[in-house]
Amino acid sequence: MSLLPRKLSILSNATLPDGSRVDVELAGGIVTGVFSAGSQHAPDALDLDGFLLLPAPAEPHAHLDKAMSWDLINPPMGDLGLAISSWRAYSSVMTVDGIADRARAEALLLLRNGTTAIRGHVDLLEGPDPLRGVRALVGVREELRELIDIELVALAAPDAPDSVIEQALDLGIDLVGGAPHLAPEPHADLVRLLGIAERRGVGADLHTDEGLAGEPTLLEFARIVRGWSQPVSAGHCVRLGTLDADALQEVIAEVLASNIGIISLPITNLYLQGWEHPVSTPRGLTALRALLDAGVRVGAGADNVRDPFNPVGRSDALETASLLVTAGHLTLDEAYHAVSTGARSVMSLPKAGVSVGAAAELLAVRGTNLSDVIANASADRFVIHAGNLVAQSSVTYDVAAPTLANQPSLLETR
Repeated sequence: MSLLPRKLSILSNATLPDGSRVDVELAGGIVTGVFSAGSQHAPDALDLDGFLLLPAPAEPHAHLDKAMSWDLINPPMGDLGLAISSWRAYSSVMTVDGIADRARAEALLLLRNGTTAIRGHVDLLEGPDPLRGVRALVGVREELRELIDIELVALAAPDAPDSVIEQALDLGIDLVGGAPHLAPEPHADLVRLLGIAERRGVGADLHTDEGLAGEPTLLEFARIVRGWSQPVSAGHCVRLGTLDADALQEVIAEVLASNIGIISLPITNLYLQGWEHPVSTPRGLTALRALLDAGVRVGAGADNVRDPFNPVGRSDALETASLLVTAGHLTLDEAYHAVSTGARSVMSLPKAGVSVGAAAELLAVRGTNLSDVIANASADRFVIHAGNLVAQSSVTYDVAAPTLANQPSLLETR
């Protein structure tokens, strides 16, 4: 059944992560009041008794054009190089409509699970029509604009001509992206991409140092963008997790000085990295603890979902948060912050959450506290975008009761 956006003015009886119970007043897409539970009343009030109310997740690094292509491609499992070659081989036969259908389905799945803002990287494809993905994603963004905020990044391979990147920006792409560390001459590609972004007056979000070895490019990246007024972020940054303490602190100091947001992508990097290390396989993650302790803006996302770069994934920020706890050793609060407030920060979006003046981008999940919600990821959810209810889901469970009448007592079985 389709749900039309429903304007909300009061959320009642919600539980916050600190255990307090509140009523929340909304108006004009903003939180305008937070009161004790049961004190506010309205005919359209949404009763959130039994639900934890949180800032809505944001997805800072998605590949909507690739999503849900695993079964279509049936690629071999393997590392980043193998995933790239599998994707490139398939991309030549893709159509605008086919890309749009998968992208739309993925965006709506993210929305259903609570994500209300997405930053998507769009490949500039090989072949006679390299802008197929761009046209597909610009169309999906317009189609879904009342339900979810979508920002688009031109993911330019080292062999993508400057003219094609410029055309993508002309068609409505928001940011310049790419993966300079994969170029034959990383420095030259880094300078090229950032030069286009600066000339066009747009921000940059680059795939950066997505590997356990190789010469890091983030240090130079940070120095080039020093003083930029446009938003700048770096995704993956896996190489940071392998640097010694002195080298790591040098990079982090430069990142802080340039206010670069760092985006961790645990599920894809855990899958792609470490295939060459069958024993004591290293984590494919950036240096999360050192970055957070230094005060760097850190967000986290799901990245690839069921494509050659990651055959699994549920399009659920709570899955990403869980991985940040188990693989990244973050606290529960830090993990959820990374997929919500932290993600919105690196995307340069207004702060959201349950505080007066914050954007009414909210997720209510059935559960008692943050531990319960991240661990169990209940499908019982309400998703609020710009103060409107845009998605809701519920689930029922039926489990057969054990038959105890004829069972021997515990004493008799010993």
